[in-house]
Amino acid sequence: MALTLKGVSKRVGNAVHIHPTDLTLEPGSFNILLGSTLAGKTTLMQLMAGLERPLEGEVWFGERNVTGTPVQQRNVSMVYQQFINYPNMSVYENIASPLRVARAPEATIRERVGTMAELLRLTPMLDRLPGALSGGQQQRTAIARALVKDADLVLLDEPLANLDFKLREELRDELPRLFADRNCIVVYATTEPTEALLFGGQTATLFEGAVTQFGPTREIYRKPNNLVSAKVFSDPPINVMGCEKKGGQFEDSDGTHWTAKGATANLADGAYTLGIRPHFVTPAAAGADPVPVSGRVLVTELSGSESIIHFARGGETWVSQSHGIHAFEVGTEARLHADLSQAMYFAPDGSFAASGTTQS
Repeated sequence: MALTLKGVSKRVGNAVHIHPTDLTLEPGSFNILLGSTLAGKTTLMQLMAGLERPLEGEVWFGERNVTGTPVQQRNVSMVYQQFINYPNMSVYENIASPLRVARAPEATIRERVGTMAELLRLTPMLDRLPGALSGGQQQRTAIARALVKDADLVLLDEPLANLDFKLREELRDELPRLFADRNCIVVYATTEPTEALLFGGQTATLFEGAVTQFGPTREIYRKPNNLVSAKVFSDPPINVMGCEKKGGQFEDSDGTHWTAKGATANLADGAYTLGIRPHFVTPAAAGADPVPVSGRVLVTELSGSESIIHFARGGETWVSQSHGIHAFEVGTEARLHADLSQAMYFAPDGSFAASGTTQS
């Protein structure tokens, strides 16, 4: 059964938490809510679950309007970033609790709890109380309890945020496979564009309580409908710059010129906003259409594998993200290259206009 939001909105006093939203999530789908903190991800999930009631609109599950149905009467599982466990019950009983409520046979409980415990590396801890576990172990217990239940709707609100790096990477690989043979709807909230790309599936980009775009994850990343969605789907932030097309040439606010090629050659003359992600702005020329750019270095971040350089150009702050160590002194002029074959162009109203020379 599909989950459908029909004009659902949420407001508390004068503060709009969720703007009117229409969204349909299909059974068997893995869906991502991508947005910054306070973008509305948790509130939207609570509306889906029945933990919150919309100010306007309806929530449908299949052919049934469940808008006023309490969460206890829905087959829903939810995991928050902050773990929630029963403190006086063992790890085994915490994981088994949804199955006991459903009156599952004891043999079924043992089998399913054992499977979840093995997956989440909790087998040696099944007899312990949550208070004797580390924070990461407690979160894994909460995740196991949500997964062990054969729910129609599974809501995961940044569930991996408190786990160590290695386990987080392993679970990112395992989670989609866990649900591959189930007919449930999975909704996963994250602030990380990279995590959304790793999961694939469908993504809804959220900004200030509004769903700005919904569709296949990689399609939204490659070709966002608007500048807001492009900004949501970029970390570090996407570089933007006002530019103008005259004939076959572009000129940006910093005075840089380049030739219109491919789809951009067909754009009407006028003003646009150029958008290019930081990993396409590099110290060495790379890609199909590198164009020199420069600016005053504001901040440098160096690690063992990459360099991030924040620099000022044309009244904007741009970011370069590249592999290897590239040392630039703060306050000096950095000379870099932007691969405009990977750039995006947006109209004055923010709508997508065209992609760079190697994209269609």
